[in-house]
Amino acid sequence: MQIEQLHDYRLAPMSLLLLADPSESTVAGYLATSTLLVAKIEGEIAGIIVLKQLDAEMVEIMNLAVDENYQRLGIGRKLIAAALDHAKIAGIQSVKIATGNSSIHQLKLYQSCGFIIDQVIENYFIAHYPELIFEDGIQCRDRVELLYRFDSDL
Repeated sequence: MQIEQLHDYRLAPMSLLLLADPSESTVAGYLATSTLLVAKIEGEIAGIIVLKQLDAEMVEIMNLAVDENYQRLGIGRKLIAAALDHAKIAGIQSVKIATGNSSIHQLKLYQSCGFIIDQVIENYFIAHYPELIFEDGIQCRDRVELLYRFDSDL
């Protein structure tokens, strides 16, 4: 597996991005102004992570998705590590990532990668998405924002 930057956002696989965010208009809205890193296996995109610069000191991981055929192989963790490396080299101080309260596996992954819960925005997904979202029988209501601070590196 290799991780590389995808320089043309139009080549990003929308079907893969929609695994992490069900709103195609939302995804399309941030792709052109973001940095995309892809994990490739035998030339095929197996995963993608999208970073958007928020200000001089912070980027947000807007999307992290791994093809269903390649999940549970550590690709998501490797993409997060590559994104953190990319941000650190760029002089970024912190990286934000957000997910839903119902995204139990993602919350575990992000925290095991060194992110800490920063804030919870109640009823975010109810207010911003036209249809109800459920994961593993849990309604996705709240946006959970996590932060990785480079000054807290050991």
